[in-house]
Amino acid sequence: MSDIRIATAEDQILLDKEAKYCSYGDTVHYIEPPRIFSRCEGSYVWDTEDQAYLDLQMWYSAVNFGYANPRLNNALKQQIDTLPQIASQYLHKGKIELSEMIAVDAKKKFGLDGRVHFNVGGSQSIEDSLKVVRNATNGKSLMFAFEGGYHGRTLGASSITSSYRYRRRYGHFGERAQFIPFPYHFRGPKGMTKEEYGSHCVQQFARLFETEYNGVWDPKVGSSEYAAFYVEPIQGTGGYVIPPMNFYRELKHVLDQHGILMVSDEIQMGFYRTGKLWSIEHFDVQPDVIVFGKALTNGLNPLGGIWAREELINPKIFPPGSTHSTFASNPLGTAVGLEMFKMTNEVDYGAMVMAKGKFFLEGLQDLQKRFPIIGDVDGLGLALRCEICGPDGFTPDKATLDYMVEEGMKGDMVVDGQKLGLILDVGGYYKNVITLAPSLEISYPEIELGLKLLEQLLVRATNR
Repeated sequence: MSDIRIATAEDQILLDKEAKYCSYGDTVHYIEPPRIFSRCEGSYVWDTEDQAYLDLQMWYSAVNFGYANPRLNNALKQQIDTLPQIASQYLHKGKIELSEMIAVDAKKKFGLDGRVHFNVGGSQSIEDSLKVVRNATNGKSLMFAFEGGYHGRTLGASSITSSYRYRRRYGHFGERAQFIPFPYHFRGPKGMTKEEYGSHCVQQFARLFETEYNGVWDPKVGSSEYAAFYVEPIQGTGGYVIPPMNFYRELKHVLDQHGILMVSDEIQMGFYRTGKLWSIEHFDVQPDVIVFGKALTNGLNPLGGIWAREELINPKIFPPGSTHSTFASNPLGTAVGLEMFKMTNEVDYGAMVMAKGKFFLEGLQDLQKRFPIIGDVDGLGLALRCEICGPDGFTPDKATLDYMVEEGMKGDMVVDGQKLGLILDVGGYYKNVITLAPSLEISYPEIELGLKLLEQLLVRATNR
């Protein structure tokens, strides 16, 4: 193992400036000193010393199609040379055709007519979805959401995010969520299969509607106090927790019985991260609203949006000016989004991602057999999890994972004569889960390389 890394003189000048001039409100330094990066390509980023790092989190799943993807970059460059800017009250071809692609796909998969509404990112699109939901439910401001759920840090989004620390200093501004247990089988009651535990969680939720005294339902008029249930089909920041396949189907049945909408937050798991365009597709349900962002533009432009059922978003019920953002549906973002859809329609990304994910998961399962500190591994497509625990294989061990992350960022591991670093993301209820979101374009040799680097970190962690 190497000693603590010292910043170069040039980097230290920049870090000193950052310490004086940059807000820390939008910054988290996971290691000290922080790395400063200079270039990226494919599955790699390079720091200012030209040290390469294999990235297995890809900007929190925003760069699904690899850094500096030539085809998507060229789409952006071509748009810059034709129509780089236009006010959002005016129409352009990209907005219309991208909306059509998303809406036609939803009609095909869910059998529902709907419309697409754009904004500048995931949290902002969550805010728009809250407006759509409140408008369609006569102003109801109470929502259901999951323990472990993450929907963003704007005021409305943080109110339905389960972590209190995101809103502790700001209070509440209208929305408020009741947080419902997610079927996190590894940490659930013993003696149940994954499917049984999923059904158990639904049954516990359904109890809330048994009588008026359970607090959410007036049986005399058949009305719930709650407007919608916000779900991440696969939990993101919560640790890439994958529920049983029966869970959402049974949950949606309860919601439909009581007139409660289902909003599927696909910001982190959309655009083939799980082997399908939307992760909710795995669960055989029809969402009422889909929220998307991140990988729509492969991280090249801050563009997100929502798809909603026609009954919720048609111009009569959600008229012009209901919500607005200056840069929504901007032509640079929609051009990249269109090219992304064209690219993924030419290749069977679903089959490709599932095959790579299976290969990666098998490698993680092999590591689990050899390292007792790995308590759980799981995956769906290329959304994979590796839970780091104490020697008993169950007690959460955040300190060990923090150590592994720091070691990975030293850039001093060697595989086949190549010196490399490894970028990992930390998630989970106890911040002890490696949440793996590699590029969907990652090669099989790069997956093998990533597993070898993970093995080196596990050896360091075990022997420290």
